[in-house]
Amino acid sequence: MKLTFPALALLVAGVGVALTLRAPRNPGEYDVAAFAQLPTLVNGRIKPLDTVARTSLLTIQGRQRVAAPDGRVVSPEEWLLDMLYAPAVADHYGVFEIVHPDVLAMLTLSTADGAGGKRFSLEQIFKHVAELDRQAKLADATESALRSAFQRAVVQLRNNVALYQRLQNSLSAASTPDFLDQLGRLEKDLASGAVAAAAARAGQAHSGAEAKLMLDLGQSFGVMDSYGYLRPVPPAVGEDETGWKTAGAAWSAVLASSTPNPVASQYAALGRAWRLHQPVEFNAAVQALRNSFVATMPAMMKKSAIEVRFNSAQPFYTSMALYVVAFLLGIISWLKWPQSLGRSAFWMVVLAFALTTGGIVARMWLEGRPPVTNLYSSALFVGWAAVALCVILEYFYHNAIGSVAAAVIGFATLVIAHHLALGGDTMEMMRAVLDSNFWLATHVVTIAVGYSATFLAGFLALIYVCRGVFTRGLDHATAQSLTRMIYGIVCFATLFSFVGTILGGIWADQSWGRFWGWDPKENGALIIVMWNAIILHVRWGGMVRGRGLAVLAIFGNVVTAWSWFGVNMLGVGLHSYGFMDAAFWWLVVFVGSQLAMMLIAALPDEKWRSFAAMRAPVTRQGKTANVAMAEPVR
Repeated sequence: MKLTFPALALLVAGVGVALTLRAPRNPGEYDVAAFAQLPTLVNGRIKPLDTVARTSLLTIQGRQRVAAPDGRVVSPEEWLLDMLYAPAVADHYGVFEIVHPDVLAMLTLSTADGAGGKRFSLEQIFKHVAELDRQAKLADATESALRSAFQRAVVQLRNNVALYQRLQNSLSAASTPDFLDQLGRLEKDLASGAVAAAAARAGQAHSGAEAKLMLDLGQSFGVMDSYGYLRPVPPAVGEDETGWKTAGAAWSAVLASSTPNPVASQYAALGRAWRLHQPVEFNAAVQALRNSFVATMPAMMKKSAIEVRFNSAQPFYTSMALYVVAFLLGIISWLKWPQSLGRSAFWMVVLAFALTTGGIVARMWLEGRPPVTNLYSSALFVGWAAVALCVILEYFYHNAIGSVAAAVIGFATLVIAHHLALGGDTMEMMRAVLDSNFWLATHVVTIAVGYSATFLAGFLALIYVCRGVFTRGLDHATAQSLTRMIYGIVCFATLFSFVGTILGGIWADQSWGRFWGWDPKENGALIIVMWNAIILHVRWGGMVRGRGLAVLAIFGNVVTAWSWFGVNMLGVGLHSYGFMDAAFWWLVVFVGSQLAMMLIAALPDEKWRSFAAMRAPVTRQGKTANVAMAEPVR
């Protein structure tokens, strides 16, 4: 059993991972998988409709799954189709997450009214949208960092409603129930030449059904063009790829020229088929659109298909589950079957690391960028680099400490990344000042590796303290191994933090004309370098040993968390990315926990269970002797 368990556990985990990598399947007769791959331009990036659906749901409700009123689970693509073509159906889905009690009271709602107690439909909140908008405008007058929790919740909900309504006006006029039928009449008139005649009579009062139809459609097209969220109609062959049009603009051009637009027409046919429950016609329209895109932009369609596979696989969520399993196996290995369970934990970490690596590489290929471009990708990379170092440590020490540390850091950073993804598309366009692959691949990657190593040293120190105070598992060999690990990782962190900071100064000199400006982010990077240097100097000077080194390394977690996230919340400086209320309080909790662990580490020797056990009298050949402590007080 001890020999077969690692292989069996790895086999089960590998099969589970392989199942997540399968191509997406259609939930029914409709070819929604092909629909999901259709590209569109949104916020400066061409992306598949699958990504639009998933990121919109994450922004609005914090998850990708949608529950219909009848209990059905609706996929993101099906939800998007209802949003685009059947808004009356979509308006009954509970997708707006509302948890603030004052906002619920303003909307005359209670937790009993919502799905899961916190998700509500547009139908439920629509009658109070005017009051919501009024309160949000009042909150807009207050600086974001100074808004109350109620004001932030109101602004967020207002923005989510606006996104929702912009989506609904992307391919049809949501306020016109028979809009798709009107488009069908327009297309028939185009084929018969009636549009040209109607255009000549459009300025005359009561000039006929065709002219009235054109006037009504012209108004709807104008609303869709100004308010639509998607730009689904590609430019003509030879035009600049940024020339994607909204559906409203494309149909306005059709009216002006009396020339049909094949893409716009196929999207209209697709919508009619979806609304009338005609899967054969729906699939034909989707296939026609797909063939059109493949013929004109094959590379983009290949990229879109791979992005849909990436979205469906969700490698980072799977890695989170694997890290949890690895953590449990590693902890249990300290109590029973250390070799077998420890080996299982190690290979589980390796599998999760490989899956995360694949996800990061896929993101790099899709973006055409180095691994770190924003806060979301920094969370992925910091965790990835820390886990890589843990794998190396575990390979040499074989004590499950590296596996446990990898599981904790890997899981924690992926959770952070998940919450950062709630802000929208994580592969957004780069700001002009950051649009440099060279510096993203040098300064940003190097400084992120420094973050990873400093965090890893701190988490190894936490393991040192927890095993010493709360268990009897910190024997002399384990204490010495942990001390060497912490020291080696701090040396590594100092090097990369220092080099990364210098490279950042060179980049700043090229971008802003000064090497150093005492920006909060720059100061945070300098503090990390100085703190790691302090740790090394007091260690070299003999001022601290095992336990003291652990205490200093734990405070390194505080310093790094402040530089990574804290300075972004100040609202000042060139590196400020906005105040995040939830992140602020989690940062406070994290810092408090690290300070508490430092106080626990400072307890007297007799409070350390491992030390007390090692100092207890033992019998050796009929005589009593004292076992020496693994580490002195400092």
